[in-house]
Amino acid sequence: MVQKYQSPVRVYKHPFELVMAAYERRFPTCHLIPMFVASDVTSEEKSDDNSTHKIERRCKLDVDAPRLLKRIAGVDYVYFIQKNSLNRRERTLHIESHNETFSNRVIIHELCCYSVHPENEDWTCFEQSASLDIKSFFGFESTVEKIAMKQYANSIKKGKEIIEYYLRELEEEGITHVPRWSASPASPVKAVLPVSRPVLPTTPAITIVPPAESSKETLGVKESSSSPVGSPSEALSATPDDKLDADYINRYLGDLTPFQESCLIRLRSWLQETHKGKIPKDQHILRFLRARDFNMDKAREILCQSLTWRKQHQVDYLLDTWTSPQVLHDYYTGGWHHHDRDGRPLYILRLGQMDTKGLVRALGEESLLRHVLSINEEGLRRCEENTKVFGRPISCWTCLVDLEGLNMRHLWRPGVKALLRIIEVVEANYPETLGRLLILRAPRVFPVLWTLVSPFIDENTRKKFLIYAGNDYQGPGGLVDYIDKEIIPDFLGGECMCEVPEGGLVPKSLYRTPEELENDDIRLWTETIYQSASVFKGAPHELLIEIIDASSVITWDFDVCKGDVVFNIYHSKRAPQPPKKDPLAAHGITSPGGNNVQLIDKSWQLGQDYSMVESPLTCKEGESVQGSHVTRWPGFYILQWKFHSMPACATTNLPRVDDVLATLQVSSHKCKVMYYTEVLGSEDFRGSMTSLESSHSGFSQLSAATTSSSQSQSSSMISR
Repeated sequence: MVQKYQSPVRVYKHPFELVMAAYERRFPTCHLIPMFVASDVTSEEKSDDNSTHKIERRCKLDVDAPRLLKRIAGVDYVYFIQKNSLNRRERTLHIESHNETFSNRVIIHELCCYSVHPENEDWTCFEQSASLDIKSFFGFESTVEKIAMKQYANSIKKGKEIIEYYLRELEEEGITHVPRWSASPASPVKAVLPVSRPVLPTTPAITIVPPAESSKETLGVKESSSSPVGSPSEALSATPDDKLDADYINRYLGDLTPFQESCLIRLRSWLQETHKGKIPKDQHILRFLRARDFNMDKAREILCQSLTWRKQHQVDYLLDTWTSPQVLHDYYTGGWHHHDRDGRPLYILRLGQMDTKGLVRALGEESLLRHVLSINEEGLRRCEENTKVFGRPISCWTCLVDLEGLNMRHLWRPGVKALLRIIEVVEANYPETLGRLLILRAPRVFPVLWTLVSPFIDENTRKKFLIYAGNDYQGPGGLVDYIDKEIIPDFLGGECMCEVPEGGLVPKSLYRTPEELENDDIRLWTETIYQSASVFKGAPHELLIEIIDASSVITWDFDVCKGDVVFNIYHSKRAPQPPKKDPLAAHGITSPGGNNVQLIDKSWQLGQDYSMVESPLTCKEGESVQGSHVTRWPGFYILQWKFHSMPACATTNLPRVDDVLATLQVSSHKCKVMYYTEVLGSEDFRGSMTSLESSHSGFSQLSAATTSSSQSQSSSMISR
């Protein structure tokens, strides 16, 4: 498996020329890097006007590896080839390096780039990307991978410190300014300086395989980009807004290891490609990475599921649209109360005083869930505020649960069921938001409740629980270790007045019938502008839109929740036959494709009965697609989502291995999409997705201020 690393943008607050002077002092050897033993120049070339300087070095490294491993490998030192390309005119330095030793067994490829800061020409940016591919190594592949990653992480961490060290050294020598290059007719001509290459030890030669280069694929008006790792000239191809600054990470996200930084940047880049303009904030992405111990694939899976859930239920606008019923204001015994010693927002829940049975009977499960979700959304907002107030990253909150009064009535079965559902939803969509849970005055019945709920709580979350029985919280190691004495609530023996309601029994006059609660739950659960559909192999899902006025604008916004689909738009002058009713539905049996509608009759011929008005768009699982089509003629337009089958190899009838594996990943040849469409008049369409109501699906509370909509073309626009 290929290990990849992508660094954040590291900024030196010094001019490019001065940073280059400091960089050159690292050669031929550097005492700050003990394993960097020596380096020899093997070739050097300068342009006539001295604007470009290319140099190749052979670097000798003493890798910190077990002596037994070195004896088995038969080497004491590892050699790398480093190629530097300095452009003084453009003020850039591109560095490409690869391993020479064991190049037939291990492929290490690194790209670095120094360039001028886009907003301050007196500052310098540095970026770095690398890949490690271990083919075989005498049965020690795992050990070599760990050693390589450890050495690389250490060198990354020290890289900026070394440049800063030499910058200080230059300053001590009185060198605080290096003039920029300028074209001069009198500049001496620099000839190519051939340097004889030293005799190398016998190591097998190999062609270095670089990581996948960034590419753009054009299909009609479709555009997408891929991995940021490419040729040296592509190292800074993205716009500055798309990149993370190392100082920003330290200020707002915390102290991350190079591996963690790389995971964040790569997952963020993937989201930018698949969720154009609608990516969550970095703090939110980081929470999902932490929840899966920075396993990229697992974090991406649960994050995409959560983003789809947020979009479907309009969670981003919950704080603006959700109004808590009065019974919650009066009887829900929870509320925000200052912050703990670490600056985390503090939420207090007097669970023992809460009438859970009364709240469930009066409100229903869904209303309680909506209220808890609004609390979590408010917690995210407060974390951002406290990050600004305290000047350090705060990404989670502390919850204090007072169990005084907890008894067997709290173990009412429907109440426990509602609690377990709330825990399940919160665990799935708000990971790593709970920094610490303080459980106070736990009674004897608490172990019973804990046995019921603990299996539904993530192990990492359970480690954050601190449980105090009786008045143990008042002594050393208790509440005062985590909360300032001045803000301990009065009902816990403190002096601070707490505005959390005291609760009490919910009057039975507020209870609602089971039928009313069920109808209300269904209304809240299905309250969304989006529709879901299933797409099967041989059974696409189709949506009919009738257009009366030409030059109307059909807009769409859909997510591919499962599998890969092909999106098409067709036009027909005659209306298709309405979909046949499911014969099983009359008997109360739901067919497997209950939300699958097919409109195009099998007898219709493309080009005669209907025509394609957009080039097909292939959409991968997890992608979010928005677009619009300006209609040219009145009539009937059909939006189609079709199952995407992987094509077989062109030179043979046999399918490729990758095709077979991809097919197996889609169980029962079924895909799922969630979509919303809207028809606008041309005078109401402003030429971008901001005019579409469904653009509200953007993660407003979670997303950074990114924009990716492009101007509508004369006929159509598809963006993602």
